[in-house]
Amino acid sequence: MSLRPDLRGTVDGLLPELKVLLEQLVAIPSIAFPDYPKENVQRAHDLVADELRKSGVEDLQVLRLPDTAPVIYGRIPAPEGAPTVLLYGHYDVQPSGDESLWNTPPFTATEKDGAIYGRGAADCKANVVAHIGALRAYGGKPPVGITIVIEGQEEYGSAFDDYPAEQPDLFQADALLICDAGNIRAGTPTLVTALRGVADVFVEVRTLAAPVHSGQFGGAAPDALLALMAGLATLHDAKGDVAVQGLRRDKWSGANYTDEEFAEITGMEPGMPLLGSGPIGERIWYGPAITIIGLDAPPVKTAASAVVPYARAYLNVRVHPEQDPAEGQQAVIDHLRKVKPFGIELTVTGGDVGSGFAAGTSGPAYAAMREAMAKAWGADVVDSAMGGSIPLTNAMAQANPGAEVLMLGAEDGKANIHGYNERVLVSELAATALAEAEFFQLFADRMRK
Repeated sequence: MSLRPDLRGTVDGLLPELKVLLEQLVAIPSIAFPDYPKENVQRAHDLVADELRKSGVEDLQVLRLPDTAPVIYGRIPAPEGAPTVLLYGHYDVQPSGDESLWNTPPFTATEKDGAIYGRGAADCKANVVAHIGALRAYGGKPPVGITIVIEGQEEYGSAFDDYPAEQPDLFQADALLICDAGNIRAGTPTLVTALRGVADVFVEVRTLAAPVHSGQFGGAAPDALLALMAGLATLHDAKGDVAVQGLRRDKWSGANYTDEEFAEITGMEPGMPLLGSGPIGERIWYGPAITIIGLDAPPVKTAASAVVPYARAYLNVRVHPEQDPAEGQQAVIDHLRKVKPFGIELTVTGGDVGSGFAAGTSGPAYAAMREAMAKAWGADVVDSAMGGSIPLTNAMAQANPGAEVLMLGAEDGKANIHGYNERVLVSELAATALAEAEFFQLFADRMRK
């Protein structure tokens, strides 16, 4: 069955205006972090809300939560007997970082070689634009009911992370399209079926009241930094696999990166080995990871010849999508408390946790989306996962225990989200809008049978 020519032709015809809208959104530095201008976040909100109204979302309102950017909430009633689809995205972005490291200005959308560069171009403004394109493909009257939720503080975190579970009536739908993901590689339509959970762990050690001369006392005086490093070194084995008992790891049967592809995507230095063993998908999606993301110790530039009395590390722990992150966090804490390098006890405490997610793949929405994406991209659909977490996914699922959760989007493995020179391919933007539009009809057809 070929793709309906009216939908493809309509989306192709909409593409110029969708590109203009994306360029307008990228030009707004809608960073919801503290100390950034809140008016920019409001400007992005207003632009998205106006464009949704033009796309047929007449019932549009704002959800205002404490210390949270305004959440766009809208509805299009379902035709008689048709299902309802919830569309999610966010209009806020990460900070740009050092702008001198960008090849183009981060808040000036720049089209080059089939891609649009700029902060938020992929994460997640392209997905917001794709929602708008899918609605406009039907003249604002899709064959399914629509609930649309576009938040403005996803990147920093907010009260909205838990809100859907507290107000489930607002978020009832038969399928949830969490469009804050993307394809494993450009041109390969990908449904994300799992997200790893996350937990923070802090490790510190104090051995002396103050630094002491390393020549006079080094060799016997207990070195806090050395003890910390020795303790942290026990978290992995000689291959680089996590060596903490109680952290789950399973076989991964979905799509995978090749070693060469992964090295290119991550910008590995030539000749640098990968950490761990087994398929890459198993290591980064279906198994644990422990990353040292912060270290309090004397900086090299100002270091004195002294035994260090105090050191601290900040660990980011990623756990299997179906493992309780608090359980994984406790496993790491217990491991480090037992280590006692050189007989020195480490002080280990837990921080924030966020649950992972595993989506069902046997329902009508999943089948309809696989068919829609295969038609839009003209390629077989694969399942993938994300090593990162989307906290809102769990709250949406809790609010809607009977709904299918579909995670997809216009990003791809080389989109550089959160990094310098972020970009979205125009072809991926168009295919995402087309797949979503096709899904509306296919899902409506399946649910009426």
